[in-house]
Amino acid sequence: MQTLKRAHNELFRRSPDERFDSLVHLWQHCHDEKEASVQHWPQPEDILALPLQKRLDLQLGGDANLRMTDWSFGQLCSLAGVNRDTVNRLSPATAARVFDETLSPGSKPLQVFATQDSVRSIHGASYTRLFNVDLLTMVREFATDFVPPQKAGDGDEGGTGLYCGEQDMFCFLIDPTGWIEINGEAFAPGFFVWNSEVGRRSVGVQTFWFQAVCQNHIVWDAVEVVEFSRKHTANVHEAIAAIRSIIERLVTRRDERRDGFANVIKRAMETRLGDDADDVLKVLAQQGITRTLAKDALAIARGHGALTIFAVVDAITRISGQYANAGQRSEVDAKASALLDLAVV
Repeated sequence: MQTLKRAHNELFRRSPDERFDSLVHLWQHCHDEKEASVQHWPQPEDILALPLQKRLDLQLGGDANLRMTDWSFGQLCSLAGVNRDTVNRLSPATAARVFDETLSPGSKPLQVFATQDSVRSIHGASYTRLFNVDLLTMVREFATDFVPPQKAGDGDEGGTGLYCGEQDMFCFLIDPTGWIEINGEAFAPGFFVWNSEVGRRSVGVQTFWFQAVCQNHIVWDAVEVVEFSRKHTANVHEAIAAIRSIIERLVTRRDERRDGFANVIKRAMETRLGDDADDVLKVLAQQGITRTLAKDALAIARGHGALTIFAVVDAITRISGQYANAGQRSEVDAKASALLDLAVV
């Protein structure tokens, strides 16, 4: 079983104005942000940095001045090839001259994503934006029984699991009606979904079955953990269909397994994969699991006293949680989940 800390980490980096008490309110906020946003396509030489008192504004081809966020300022520094810490030490007038000399003319325009009075992000032409509200619209349609977990912390200021700031969005949902009992232990389905409209992070989803969520939004004893993510490149909008399919699979399994899942896990906890380690290694090899991974999993499973199907699956998912590459984690998690089919009579 895995301990998932993604929502826990979000909890402690979000300010009160980034927290939302319901999926509807989060959706409405993201909808309003999309409606208020404008995308400009200036040539680099048409971007003018203007010193105003203690800050820099941007002017795009003679249009009105726009303030920069911390994120868009960092992106401008990156596009100009200058160190943001160095620019921050300069006076606004000197900093404006730096950008005037370092923003090289180019054959392709830049994407300047803005509201009426501020620049949210600046990207090259290859960046493809996926709006938060489009992702959340799909979530509201296909995860109708899922709600945020209990509020973290005390009082009205606690984290909600639903967040959106100027750089990214994060959503933590569980199904409080999906609990099932397995040998006296409870499992329920849940998932995280995330996105950024300004290039701060990828778009992605992580689904799981869990036993508990603590007050600090740490997800304890998660099984069948599946993760998918995609960068904001040309085909990023296809991610919505992929995430929808993953959420639909979680919902389908929830519906099918209110009784069946408990029986399978119970049998997996009771059924040995083989009489000894060599037998288990042969079975795992037949399931496409590498010998190195299989040996590491057996060492963990032995530590819990049995080479049952569940013990080995749990060991493999623990190991996969340590992989840095999301694609590798997803592949190994899928193979681990497939082992549960051996418990089906």
